Amino acid sequence: MDPPARNRLAAATSPYLRQHANNPVDWYPWGEEALRLARELDRPILLSIGYSACHWCHVMAHESFEDPATAELMNRLFINIKVDREERPDLDRIYQTAHQLITQRSGGWPLTMFLTADEHTPYYGGTYFPPQARMGLRAFREVLEGTAAFHRERREEVREQGRAVVEVFGQLEPTAAADDTPLNAAPLAEARRRLGERFDAEYGGFGEAPKFPHPGIVNRLLRHGRSSASGEQPDVEALYMATLTLARMAEGGLFDQLAGGFFRYCVDRYWQIPHFEKMLYDTAQLLPLYANAWRASGDERWRSIARATAEWVITGMQAPAGGFCSTLDADSEDGEGRYYLWTPEQLREHLSEAQYAVATAAFGLDLPANFEARWHLQARSDAAAIGKALGLPVSTVQARLEEARLKLLEVRARRAPPARDEKILAGWNGLMIAGLAAAARALPDEAAGEAAQRAMTFVRTHLWRDGRLHAAYADGGAYLSGYLDDHAALLDACLQLLQLQWDGETLDFAVALAEIMLAHFEDRERGGFYFTADDHEQLIHRSREFADDATPAGNAIAALALQRLGLLLGEPRYLLAAERTLRGAWQALQEYPHAHASLLDALEEHLQPPHIIIL
Repeated sequence: MDPPARNRLAAATSPYLRQHANNPVDWYPWGEEALRLARELDRPILLSIGYSACHWCHVMAHESFEDPATAELMNRLFINIKVDREERPDLDRIYQTAHQLITQRSGGWPLTMFLTADEHTPYYGGTYFPPQARMGLRAFREVLEGTAAFHRERREEVREQGRAVVEVFGQLEPTAAADDTPLNAAPLAEARRRLGERFDAEYGGFGEAPKFPHPGIVNRLLRHGRSSASGEQPDVEALYMATLTLARMAEGGLFDQLAGGFFRYCVDRYWQIPHFEKMLYDTAQLLPLYANAWRASGDERWRSIARATAEWVITGMQAPAGGFCSTLDADSEDGEGRYYLWTPEQLREHLSEAQYAVATAAFGLDLPANFEARWHLQARSDAAAIGKALGLPVSTVQARLEEARLKLLEVRARRAPPARDEKILAGWNGLMIAGLAAAARALPDEAAGEAAQRAMTFVRTHLWRDGRLHAAYADGGAYLSGYLDDHAALLDACLQLLQLQWDGETLDFAVALAEIMLAHFEDRERGGFYFTADDHEQLIHRSREFADDATPAGNAIAALALQRLGLLLGEPRYLLAAERTLRGAWQALQEYPHAHASLLDALEEHLQPPHIIIL
């Protein structure tokens, strides 16, 4: 049998794009070749955006992109472009926003957008489309035929809609505060009030299912509780909201009970069943929260979670050269999440009777199955309760649990593992370096600090070229211009490392990053920073992002880090740039403060600058 034909994605650096190299779809990567061909053939663009660990991206690929009949339709009617959202967050941000404007629904992945041939403006879109109509979703082939006909037969209407969407982009950004408008603490108090309204007092977290970890919000509550501690009315409830959320996430299915590290989110209110992908940025933000919670409370649970998570990151995600890889897939050869699932029979087969007794109670295998007739492990009972039930000393229970954990890890390691996306992203490495450095100080943990330093050395060696930062590294080379979030996260990482151990080269790198942000990213008229540099590829919109999403907003990290660097060096340009960022976002901070948790941290330090102690 002849091997399947390979399309243009076979030569891509992105593992996600290479996953589609054998599709019968005539895929192009985003670039001049595809965009020129769309103009020449006057054929609309089908833009498909996803990432390698995305479960529903795999589902749509299997159902539609691997189907010859669907591929024939795509190839005949469209120029098909596949984008890795982790490599091109600039494109993803633009077209996710467009999707929300067009459909009035939240976005996600896979993102499926239809663009005009010449201006690349969006005129229709969705996320996952099934092969046959179901769950209120149109069949994908029906969508293909309808959108192609709409582009062909109602051209002027298509153009007008696309231009209207682009025009709205500029209206979505906040109005800057005047230079004489005083910045105050009102958004801090209002955010605290709104978070209290959204808090799930029984299971922790915020809002209904699906439950996301929202580390920026948890951090904001911890900071709020700490800042109020010396006042007349300490905000104990803010600390309760933060610690209950940390507890429920760590006890439930969001946390990998055997190896450490966190999954992306849980599909239920109770933190039981996650989508099983592991993203570097989630663990990067949650690790220092648990480490700092231990330092603040002395509760040994938090130190245990932080140590296990740091160990998993170092052993499971750090490449030999020092950088951290991006993601672990949700799926393995056996299906979604199967790598992590167990049955009581499997535990009985591999554990002694004594180990089995404590592990079954600890991980909830004496309760009903929680995922497709199997058990996704959760912390259902602690050592003290198990010891009381079994008549054993707590130390004996703890020892047997650790023996069981190591045995089960050994068994799990023999299963077909989920794929790891090997590309190394500058910004996500910045978040991870900062998280490890903070954990190294709090726990303390020498290995975490060494891992953070190795990753920073990798970034400076491989992603920093001729005075400019690259966004990604794969297959032995760096590529793509760095985004705002890359520069800001690495600047913050430098400051975290400097608090761990002073190093002149790290300070020099921090200053270089800050200068590039001011020279190439700053919006000098309205304040804040653009997501892309002034010499970046020109797209249909150049945005400034102030609100957090799965990661902290680049403007928020930039404002906080520039304030700290400005105070450290006595450099007023950095302090003024940080203040202009806060002014640029002032309207949004007043109207939606709870959506800007990370920027509120910068506002808090602007109003009450931290003490700097130099030893």
